[in-house]
Amino acid sequence: MTARRVVRWTALAAATVLFLYPFVWLLSASVKPRAQVFDNVLIPRTWAWENYVEIWRAAPVAAWLVNSVVVSLAAAVAVTLTSSLVAFGFAYFRFPGRNALFGLVLATMMLPAAVTMIPVYLIWNSAGLAHTQVPLWAGNLFGSAFYIFLLRQFFLGLPREVFEAARIDGASHWTLFWRIAVPLCRPALIVSFVFELKASWSDLLKPLIYLRDPALYTLPRGLKALSDQFGQAGEQRWEIVLAGSVITTVPLLIVFFVAQRHFLAGITTEGPKPTR
Repeated sequence: MTARRVVRWTALAAATVLFLYPFVWLLSASVKPRAQVFDNVLIPRTWAWENYVEIWRAAPVAAWLVNSVVVSLAAAVAVTLTSSLVAFGFAYFRFPGRNALFGLVLATMMLPAAVTMIPVYLIWNSAGLAHTQVPLWAGNLFGSAFYIFLLRQFFLGLPREVFEAARIDGASHWTLFWRIAVPLCRPALIVSFVFELKASWSDLLKPLIYLRDPALYTLPRGLKALSDQFGQAGEQRWEIVLAGSVITTVPLLIVFFVAQRHFLAGITTEGPKPTR
């Protein structure tokens, strides 16, 4: 083994330990009694598995988990479907001003979320939906500039001759999209789905703005309530808060391991040259 490979593998091992340490610490602290939570010992001297029982008693975690699943799936499905439709339109159709319009779509990524926060809230409030879960996912029905850009690059890499042959056979534009483009770009669609699932699952800002009823809380919003109750301003029961953090984190790890083959294929595929 050459010195270069030794250095490379040593650096990779160090980076792995660096990135894994916070999660390992979280797992360890979540099964410690209150007095030992911050002792920075990774293997607990005393195991307190009852922390996970206590959090289910202290809060409606099951309801929050269901809410997070529903909201995250709705947000991921909505943004993946709508963004892929728009991206396919930009990739397939040729019309005057296409590039300028696409540039305008990308320009919206430069707009800070804080700028639109109040106008968007006023829109949902006027629709009578400001204190429901609808604003947490329904905005994704209008697509996302980031995912439109990502998916357009993949759609541009598909051979145009395939679409032309299908058109000659009488295929509609919807058939071109659903029967040809979508199956061929499945890794990119899974990347978009997983990215948005993660973003929606861990989002705290929107639930803080829109949700008032604890029965509608998602896991991050519920974890914030637990932190307020048992954390810095409460009873200092950090072991309960950390157990809730583990419950919030584990589902995302499961999703990644289930979808990792398609996910890694999507992010490692070389993007096509958008010159067609």
